[in-house]
Amino acid sequence: MSPFLFQDTRLEELHQALLAAYGPPPQRECWPPLRQLVYSMLSSRTKTEVSHEALYALEKRFATWKQVRDAPEQDVLETIAVVKFPEKKAPALQKALRRITRQNGGKLNLDFLHGHSEERIRRWLESFEGVGAKTSASVVNFSTIRGRAIAVDSHHDRIAKRLHLVPQSVTADETERRLLQMAPVSWTPAMLDEHHSLVKRHGQVRCTKIDFEKHCAACPLLAMCPTGAEIVDGNKSSRKFD
Repeated sequence: MSPFLFQDTRLEELHQALLAAYGPPPQRECWPPLRQLVYSMLSSRTKTEVSHEALYALEKRFATWKQVRDAPEQDVLETIAVVKFPEKKAPALQKALRRITRQNGGKLNLDFLHGHSEERIRRWLESFEGVGAKTSASVVNFSTIRGRAIAVDSHHDRIAKRLHLVPQSVTADETERRLLQMAPVSWTPAMLDEHHSLVKRHGQVRCTKIDFEKHCAACPLLAMCPTGAEIVDGNKSSRKFD
C-alpha cells in the first residue's frame, strides 16, 4: 500500500483556510542573518512593533554592530529598554556579538552560515545564551539563509494544540518538529514563512490566549478544530435551557 494514502493534509487545509480568511501576508524583506539574530533576541516575549522600535534604536545610536558589541553594557540596556527583560538581553546580545567575532576570525557577521545545513546552524545558534529554538528558526527561515524551519511562537504553539495537531503536553520545540514533519514537502522556506505569518495573525486577532471563545462560531478553522467545536456545541446546548 502506498504511504501517500496516509499523508496528513491538515496543515495544507489549515493554510488554505487562513489564506482565504486573511489574504496573503506582506512579503518579507529578508535581512542578513546577523541583523535577524539581533532582532530575534530582542523580540522574545515582546510585541513585534516594540521589537522593531528597539532594533531601530540600536541602529540609530550605534553606527555598526561592532559599536554595539564594544559599547558599555548600560548604554545598550538603555537603548533597548522598551523590550521585555532588557537587563538580560543587553549582556546576552553583547556576549553573542563578541563570540561571533571571535569564532569568525575577527569578522562580525554570520555570512559564513550560508551553505550549512539547517540542523548544524540551529545547533550552533542555540548554544548562545538567550537563543532558543524560536530564535534559531527565525534566523534560518526569515533571513537570507532561507532554510526550512518554522518559528513557533506562543500563538503558533497555542493554535497547534487547540487544533489537536500536537499534544497539549509537548514543548514548543517539539511542536515545531512535528509540524515540520506534517508540512508538505513541496512547501518552500518562503511557504513555511507565509504559514507562520498566517497562524500568528490568526492567534493575534481570533484565537487569542484569553477570551477566544467568542470568535469560535465564525472561525475559519472551526471545521477542523476540536476545541472550537466543543465550545460551539456547548453554547448551543446551554441555550436550550435559557
